[in-house]
Amino acid sequence: MNPWFGKAAFIVSLISMMVIRAPHGKRSGQVKIRESRKGRLEIALLVLMSITTLILPVISIASPLLSFADYGLRVFPFLLGSACAAMGLWLFYRSHADLGLNWSISLAIRQKHQLVTGGVYERIRHPMYTSIFLLALAQAFLLSNWIAGPLYLLAFLLTFPLRLGPEERMMLDTFGDEYGAYVKRTKRLIPNIW
Repeated sequence: MNPWFGKAAFIVSLISMMVIRAPHGKRSGQVKIRESRKGRLEIALLVLMSITTLILPVISIASPLLSFADYGLRVFPFLLGSACAAMGLWLFYRSHADLGLNWSISLAIRQKHQLVTGGVYERIRHPMYTSIFLLALAQAFLLSNWIAGPLYLLAFLLTFPLRLGPEERMMLDTFGDEYGAYVKRTKRLIPNIW
């Protein structure tokens, strides 16, 4: 299978992520931050995620620099990657839409911040992370390059446990028992269907 099918699907997915996130970032950026827990570790993790989801894939697509790590694209990984991208983008969109002005790229509590437990957050405590995991899987399947393909997934697997603890502590500190009850009735990454 021509690897450009995978590259094209990845490009569409990446542009879709940017289109989904841009208006939410603009709107929520206008709401003052009441408390920020953005430290050096989080900044480093955000940079790592940016490098692996944007810079390395663009280099692998637009230049021969990483071509030594290319391999052939197969139909099944392409289909699986496309399905992961579609599910990931839908959940990415729903997560942003349901959070509204409460969304932030970093660990922050905004003025008049509310605990969101409706929409996709009714069944998954961290649907944004689930969407990013699905999009990272999509990249690994769609980009047939041993460097640009799987590094986003590896970066996510490093970032998730290092960021989740501080985020949940911040939410517990802010919302107390209400968040504690929410934690008891939801799972972190997979839907609680009963």
